[in-house]
Amino acid sequence: MIDIEKLQEYYEQDRVIISLHAQERLRQRGIKARDVRNCIMTGEIIEQYPDDFPFPSCLIFGYTVNNKIIHVVASDEGTMSRIITAYYPDTLKFEDDSRTRRERK
Repeated sequence: MIDIEKLQEYYEQDRVIISLHAQERLRQRGIKARDVRNCIMTGEIIEQYPDDFPFPSCLIFGYTVNNKIIHVVASDEGTMSRIITAYYPDTLKFEDDSRTRRERK
């Protein structure tokens, strides 16, 4: 299980990489690197993906620096973290709290 405090520690130690995929998605979605950092530094893990390859990852709920809800997917690679993607949660996929996935019908 990934621990949010560990991800925060990686940020404090400048041991976070934003993947090329994530860089492109951030640009497309108008999300800044500082928004991703704010999400991780003040957010909470809402889903764990222990079987992701090559490293476990998790979904983090948090806020941008302008107080918009954001989701960040990040891995814990043992000595560093990698940002996989970030997005504004879709209300069709998440409940009004933006933390809980809607049931598929």
